[in-house]
Amino acid sequence: MGDANAMSAIAIELEDLTVGYQRHPAVHHVSGIIAAGSLTAIAGPNGAGKSSLLKTIIGELRPSSGAIKHRLKATDFGYLPQAADINRRFPISVLDTVLLGSWRQARAFAQVTSAELQKARDALAKVGLEGFDRRGIGSLSAGQFQRVLFARLLLQDAGVILLDEPFTAIDGGTTRDLLEIVAGWHHEGRTVLAVLHDFEQVCAHFPETLLLARQVIGWGATADVMSQANLRKARAMAEQWEDGICRPAR
Repeated sequence: MGDANAMSAIAIELEDLTVGYQRHPAVHHVSGIIAAGSLTAIAGPNGAGKSSLLKTIIGELRPSSGAIKHRLKATDFGYLPQAADINRRFPISVLDTVLLGSWRQARAFAQVTSAELQKARDALAKVGLEGFDRRGIGSLSAGQFQRVLFARLLLQDAGVILLDEPFTAIDGGTTRDLLEIVAGWHHEGRTVLAVLHDFEQVCAHFPETLLLARQVIGWGATADVMSQANLRKARAMAEQWEDGICRPAR
């Protein structure tokens, strides 16, 4: 990982951020600070703008108004998209998938070094996939593939890690193992944001939470933010969106 002093300066500021996605409102007037080295869950109902917020932070989406302020380079970010956004039919091996995490250190078209190969194999061992090097990603279970993507993040060695629903539709054993890796990143002083639907995971493993329902319902210590009053408010706002959707006549 990078220099410890550089890591201590990492912070992301959201300043009155509004985002639209495919002409639909996603995030409204969000302001706040993502502290350096923080471990933050982004929680909220479906359609709350959680994934859109992550995509805006990494630059995949452009704000409609407001700003995201930081002094980070694109290579300072590690990003894990939702599993549904990844094409697993592409004919690539497990090892080559993990090696994609070293692209920022490698020169264009340069041959992979023995040191990089060893780091990739070490990352696979850390996520419990030692010996899976030559297997195609299309042959893996959902949990195994998610382990591969975490190994790629380990190799990428980024200071800020954004995870979009990293534990959805995977088995409990894999979830426990990957949560340990997330805790390790936090212990190392990296900044981690994760979109989560499981409120038990949020409360048990994430000290900070942004509760989002297109706008901020609460942002701060998880025990304070995940109150029954805040959760009721988020659900009520989600019901208002559903009421506004035209339904076919029966």
